[in-house]
Amino acid sequence: MDQIEQANSEPSGGLGIGAYIARHIREYGLLFALIAIMLFFQIVTGGTLLKPVNITNLFLQNSYIIIMALGMLLVIVGGNIDLSVGSVMGFIGAFAAVLIVSMDLPVAVAIPACLVMGMAIGAVQGYFVAYWKIPSFIVTLAGMLVFRGLSLWLLEGQSIGPFPKSFQALSTGFIADPFGVGRPNMLALAVGVAAVVLLVWLGLRARSRDARYGIEGEPLGLFVLRNAIVAVALLFVTWKLAWFRGLPNVLLSMVILTIIYVFVTERTTLGRRVYAVGGNSKAAKLSGIRTERLTFLTFVNMGLLAALAGLVFAARLNTATPKAGFAVELDVIAAVFIGGASMSGGSGKIIGAVVGAFIMGVMNNGMSILGIGIDYQQVIKGLVLLAAVFFDVYNKNKEA
Repeated sequence: MDQIEQANSEPSGGLGIGAYIARHIREYGLLFALIAIMLFFQIVTGGTLLKPVNITNLFLQNSYIIIMALGMLLVIVGGNIDLSVGSVMGFIGAFAAVLIVSMDLPVAVAIPACLVMGMAIGAVQGYFVAYWKIPSFIVTLAGMLVFRGLSLWLLEGQSIGPFPKSFQALSTGFIADPFGVGRPNMLALAVGVAAVVLLVWLGLRARSRDARYGIEGEPLGLFVLRNAIVAVALLFVTWKLAWFRGLPNVLLSMVILTIIYVFVTERTTLGRRVYAVGGNSKAAKLSGIRTERLTFLTFVNMGLLAALAGLVFAARLNTATPKAGFAVELDVIAAVFIGGASMSGGSGKIIGAVVGAFIMGVMNNGMSILGIGIDYQQVIKGLVLLAAVFFDVYNKNKEA
């Protein structure tokens, strides 16, 4: 009870709602942009966008983008970029197909082997970037070409599949409802309610901590409005999923990964040091931070997540194809920049990258439902990316 009373107390001299939003325009702009885009496509598609089956498809179609966006954010925050993630994703899918389908290795053996291969690829690229000071743009551009060629070599220009059911479950499976088979899926509803309660509790806890230390917090009215919007959205999505097939396996994977990376970036010394390296590498090194090792680790992590994304993508298609992952790196990088990451490094949030990925996913899905050609889709996505980067540069110039 004391915690809630403290949370409701506003610091003296606090900002008004308008001023607070202006100061945190990136975070609130993202939330409002996602809502506006979803409402727009919900209307123009005649309600198709938010049908249960399409919401499930949104998660399945964008899972690998979100997974890689988590790693790409750390790479970009550290002041680098990785152009090879799409090719690495396709190569790992091909590698998995050779191990599982061609060589008949057990799935339990093949999956760890693929993840280790992804980490090894990230380690090689990170070594050249971190210790030889070769620009990440050049190293990963070379990696993009190398692993695209290796995918063609592994598959011999042909598709390999299908995969066993146990492997397909990585992407297309659903979590069993322990409350019994039927609709609505009670597990999905319980998870939605639990998520809302947890988010509100964490928000109140953070406000209580800020008030205790005299930190200027979010205005109460804005706090209530933001949490109400997020709560309604979560309950709506889980309600829709409950009336289809419940919670997809890949959704659980994305949520767990997001929680882990939010914790690492916001609550650990390692995460804070990555931001320090991206903000000012020389100053970070002078302060005792091992900048080379951190840069190396961000690329190893990116390789691991690209491998996981490759497995999820291959499982969803139920086959490995030579063209898998083509130009996917553009969607991943765009999601991170749309999510508020700075081009100069040192700035960006995991939640922003996830929201940015969903913005890209909703746009792709909505335009596909409307029958908009791939040519126009690319133009529109390019303009959205340009607008996001322009917004970042404009805000920085304004603050300077």
